[in-house]
Amino acid sequence: MKKILLLSFFVLPILLMAQKSGYQLKTSFPIKSNGGWDYITVYKNKLYVSHGTQVNILNKVTGDSIGVIANTTGVHGIAFDPKQNIGFTSNGKLNNVYAFNVATNEIIATIPTGENPDAIMYDAFTKTIITCNGRGKNLTFIDPVNFKVLGQVDVGGKPETAVSDELGNIYVNVEDKNEIVKIDAVHFKALGHWSIHPVEEPTGLAIDTKSKRLFAAGNKMMVILNYETGKIVTTFPIDEGCDGLVFDKKQKLIFTSNGEGTLSIIKEINANQYQWIENLPTQKSARTIAIDESTGIVYLPAANFEPQPAGSVVNKRTPVIPGTFKVLVVAKNAK
Repeated sequence: MKKILLLSFFVLPILLMAQKSGYQLKTSFPIKSNGGWDYITVYKNKLYVSHGTQVNILNKVTGDSIGVIANTTGVHGIAFDPKQNIGFTSNGKLNNVYAFNVATNEIIATIPTGENPDAIMYDAFTKTIITCNGRGKNLTFIDPVNFKVLGQVDVGGKPETAVSDELGNIYVNVEDKNEIVKIDAVHFKALGHWSIHPVEEPTGLAIDTKSKRLFAAGNKMMVILNYETGKIVTTFPIDEGCDGLVFDKKQKLIFTSNGEGTLSIIKEINANQYQWIENLPTQKSARTIAIDESTGIVYLPAANFEPQPAGSVVNKRTPVIPGTFKVLVVAKNAK
């Protein structure tokens, strides 16, 4: 019995280190229109994909095109008020938000924001739509019923992504300051600025309200933060070019989408213990991400780019090759 226990003691850590996630790239959904992209969102049975001057809407199971929201120039993100069943797009080049009817895709209101609204979210606690305004260096809070601006909060830098603790506080990563700002979403004021050094240029952000943790991804590194104290719990290296991060609440898995062409997967064991799982190959340029919380399936927009011209700046983004834009579908293998 002692020999068996001793063997288990040594074998178990090895098995944990070698464990894989069980996820793999299953298929892709082609999108015929041209243009750049940013965020993708899952809402009910649909995928909403920002794409140049429009939002493409796909069936999340088949990938079939089922609609378009046109004239959303410079669109970055899409959010939804599930109670009103109304969608909202952040239109970066128009400095506004469109509200649209989910059933018909008809634009029903235009709401001004700060300059260059980027990420957009719905906060269930305050029942507001919130935009992160990149050049405005602030957040705009919108009433999704009356389509009125309720307030704005300066964050002192370029806000990238925001999440809610569902208790009236919003956390936003500020890309050019390498910090996270805590915001009182009820009274529209900043409560604190937390450095996340050594993480630089934080982009992706997710939250676990049960463990009171924030997961923020930046340049080749992800940080886990205690959002009650602002203290760093731990960090993990990730691949280059991350612009998105999601958290699977059911499986306790953290995913970072890396433009280098991988999906970093990390397991939350408990509030203070995390386990590296793997870097799953995806496709170069797959830098943003969405998760279907009902199925655990992950979606990543991607495309092929023209080759770098001789003598050009290394890593400068080249034009997308027409007809190559798609949504990658990453899912767990059935047991």
